[in-house]
Amino acid sequence: MLSINNLSKHYSNVKALDNVSFEVEKGEICGLLGPNGAGKTTLLRIINNLLVKDSGEVFINGEPVSIKTTRHIGYMPEERGLYDKMRVEDQIMYFGRLKGGDKKRLRNVMLEYMEIFNLTGQGKRLVKELSKGNQQKVQIIATLVHEPELVILDEPFSGFDPINGALLKDLIARLNEKGSTIMLSSHNMNAIEEMCSSISLINKGKLLVKGELSDIKDAHRTGNLLLTTRKPLSLSLLQDSGLIENIHNSVPLNGRKGSAYFISKKEGVKNNDIIEAVSLQGEIIHFEEHLPSLNEIFLKYTSTPQTI
Repeated sequence: MLSINNLSKHYSNVKALDNVSFEVEKGEICGLLGPNGAGKTTLLRIINNLLVKDSGEVFINGEPVSIKTTRHIGYMPEERGLYDKMRVEDQIMYFGRLKGGDKKRLRNVMLEYMEIFNLTGQGKRLVKELSKGNQQKVQIIATLVHEPELVILDEPFSGFDPINGALLKDLIARLNEKGSTIMLSSHNMNAIEEMCSSISLINKGKLLVKGELSDIKDAHRTGNLLLTTRKPLSLSLLQDSGLIENIHNSVPLNGRKGSAYFISKKEGVKNNDIIEAVSLQGEIIHFEEHLPSLNEIFLKYTSTPQTI
């Protein structure tokens, strides 16, 4: 759906994008991550033909980016762009028509989204009369009303309470089920981790990580284990086994009862070896390998200097 090849962009002496390349497959939900100033906004503006690249190529459905290809994109920038003194329904229709949508179809889709977002009956109101949360909903509807194939949402959860955040997550999932390709740019790591099958992480204009989220997590395995037993363990006996580097008490996950432990095993030790040693002391009621969270991976790549 989206192909980015060796994309570069400079602002004076600053490299906003430095030879960035990656693809987003059709039907994928991809998370675009990076700290402030990483180059995300520059990238999204080039994809939407709002900014001229210095070099490289961007293709939408195999076609070079142009005014024509942007009609297939629904883009909600982080800096919202509503007209305060315009009526809600006029605003949504205006943005839909700019994207080439059919007037009758746009109105039907608009009414469907307004019902989903609990905005039915609000169409005649001025945007400035709405709460910030409802203005955010109008911005999302204006982004989606022309039924784009590629949906790009920059910080879509900003300003939403947990209820409306869950509503948006459900809508994104439904759009994806119907075939839309989604790109989410957000600092909400929990939402990205929950919804995205792949991520692209950039920092200081460079692409540092790209791939399936499950593969990236697997590549960052640490050998740490989470373990819960029916009764407390003798930690000294486990230390004497020669299998572990460290063990300390933890909190049982998901409300389980029992004694929980965080274990760092020695290099080359298999999980079965740990299970066997622990089983000698009592019953194991939960055991899992601790994979790093997306937030931990993000901090690893953005908090320390990287050699590319």
